[in-house]
Amino acid sequence: MTLVVVPVRYPLSDHSRHTLERAIEVARERDAALTILHVNLYQNGKKVTRTDLKRTVERSFGRLENVRYVVRTGFLVEESILDEVAAEEADIVVIGHKQASRWRRILQRFTDNPNIDRYLRNHLECEVITVEGASA
Repeated sequence: MTLVVVPVRYPLSDHSRHTLERAIEVARERDAALTILHVNLYQNGKKVTRTDLKRTVERSFGRLENVRYVVRTGFLVEESILDEVAAEEADIVVIGHKQASRWRRILQRFTDNPNIDRYLRNHLECEVITVEGASA
């Protein structure tokens, strides 16, 4: 089965809601499973639980079918997302344009062509869908 992974902030920002909305659409269109991922950062000490994440998402979108809620802890959000995508062998990653920009900055440290879409496709063999900011 196809797997879609979407990282989100907690509490859900407008951008995260918009990105999540697109990920839900993609999962439905492709009859795919959906993993909703949040990363707790070690350095800020906040501990969001899977239950917190699920409740918040369901408040905004209702009960969703074939969804897995995942909360990881790490120092870098981007690295934790990449780890999850690789571990789950995701087929599609839906990220907000702000997240894509952060990944590009990280990749610039290692390569002169920080194309995140190409990097993820080459290294993780997954499709990347970048969602522009929330509409006004």
